[in-house]
Amino acid sequence: MNKNKLLGFSCAFGAVAFFSASSFAAVFSGVEVEGNKRIETETILAYMKFNEKQNFSEKRMNDALKSLFATGLFADVKIYAKGNVLRVEVKENPIVSGVYFDGNSRLEKEQLESEVLMKPRSVYTKDRIAKDVRRLLELYRRSGRFAVTIEPKIIERDQNRVDVVYEIDEGPATYVRRIIFIGNEQIDDADLKEAIMTKEDKWYRFLSGSTTYDPDRMAYDKELLRRFYMNNGYIDVNVSSAIAELTPDKEGFFITFNLTEGERYKIRKVDAKTSMRSLDTEQLMSSFAFQEGEWYNAEKIENVIQTLSDEAGKLGHAFVDVVPEIKKVPKGEDGTAYVDITFDVREGKKIFIDKIQIMGNVRTKDEVIRREFRLAEGDAFNSAKIRRSKQRIENLNYFSKVDVQTEKSDILPDKTDINVNVEEKSTGSLTFGVGWSTYDGALVQAGISERNLLGTGRILSLKGTLAQKRSEYDLSFTEPYFLGRNLTAGIDLFNISQDYQSSSSYDEDSIGGALRFGWSFNERVSESMKYTLRQDDIHDVASNASLYIREQAGKTMTSMVSHSISY
Repeated sequence: MNKNKLLGFSCAFGAVAFFSASSFAAVFSGVEVEGNKRIETETILAYMKFNEKQNFSEKRMNDALKSLFATGLFADVKIYAKGNVLRVEVKENPIVSGVYFDGNSRLEKEQLESEVLMKPRSVYTKDRIAKDVRRLLELYRRSGRFAVTIEPKIIERDQNRVDVVYEIDEGPATYVRRIIFIGNEQIDDADLKEAIMTKEDKWYRFLSGSTTYDPDRMAYDKELLRRFYMNNGYIDVNVSSAIAELTPDKEGFFITFNLTEGERYKIRKVDAKTSMRSLDTEQLMSSFAFQEGEWYNAEKIENVIQTLSDEAGKLGHAFVDVVPEIKKVPKGEDGTAYVDITFDVREGKKIFIDKIQIMGNVRTKDEVIRREFRLAEGDAFNSAKIRRSKQRIENLNYFSKVDVQTEKSDILPDKTDINVNVEEKSTGSLTFGVGWSTYDGALVQAGISERNLLGTGRILSLKGTLAQKRSEYDLSFTEPYFLGRNLTAGIDLFNISQDYQSSSSYDEDSIGGALRFGWSFNERVSESMKYTLRQDDIHDVASNASLYIREQAGKTMTSMVSHSISY
């Protein structure tokens, strides 16, 4: 609690004493509010919940005081009686005129501005300042600056306004000096260091961000170590702790991972079983990604589970649970530990899709993402189709990140929601170049293209080349879902002029266009048709040109249809 608040409450207790001495509750004929400049009197009374006809008791006075302070609008509040009128004196918190950062070089101004709560035209409070300092310190620590200090400065302006300046001393970068592993007897430190994201600071890693200490990354490294061991046969591995120690000079960290490797296992026997009559276990086992005698590999086990689920889904079983039963067996004569693995394919609980929710798309329209889904709301849940939908959304190349998660419905137990979270990236490009060609001479090239025009998924490109002996202009437009169906349509226009005087004694102009139309039979096979109409004009033929060229002089119209099938 700051000093201003303490002053406000001391005044409040004085008012309470007055009420207790005279009458515990009083009815006032009115209220007078003083000190407010920006905030309307009616707004203050609304916060106080003042009513002239109600008794204004000790409790109601304290509640009104707390309510006014809770708004964050006031630096000080006094409430007391003056005759039969209740007087409220307030001192408003200033308005932030500007927020500035001084001393930052490691982090850009935009990064810092996005982190702080204090914004221009917001109300200044000491609590927000304290929170902003903590948030900025955490931001710097995530970037490897643990010696950073931040001191906020307040510059008072006229009309009860202030500027907030965060004076930053970033200090030296704090890098990981050494990574230590305790408990690894079978696998070398070098192999474990390759398995984790955090790296030791070396001169050749000056562009890498993995050499700075990040507590979130270190927690992920524990999981990466566990996966590494599990993928190399160590089923019983336990990474018990990851400890980071800051050096006394605050310029480096020693990171220590404590682990217990346990026994290493090979696969002695692998099998599959199911109570579902329509599934052939022999057929399912043919898709296994490993063989008996291999070292146990958790990643391969997960791949087999996924493959079995997909195969069952292709046979019409949308609701399948695959449970691997792992049984350790006594060591063999060679001293190697073994496990038997049986994949139990069970009939799963029937689940249907309730809602498909898309988040994070600012430019791209929802329908552009939804049409890539292989499932619709109300369909049976199918993990294979969900993964394929995610892949199709990624293939659009509109997003830097595509995260697809399922969430059980809070209302209906047999329903699930699919949440799609995307991060958009730039889909346009602008190119420009100059050069020299031994055939065309000096040339200038420029082009502009957009793969997601106005967020609709349409493709538009325009490019041109201007050279001493050649000029070319191309315009292309593609509609990936023509008429709202899984049909592709497009148009291409071109204009080309070429000077062959020095080599073949003639000039040629070509102008035309093409119409494209395509469709998909399934996920892998597509077919397209293309109709091209072009006019070629051979002119300015010199008298010394070859007979073949002279015979071709004039305009020629070409009408052509082409067809293709793609797998």
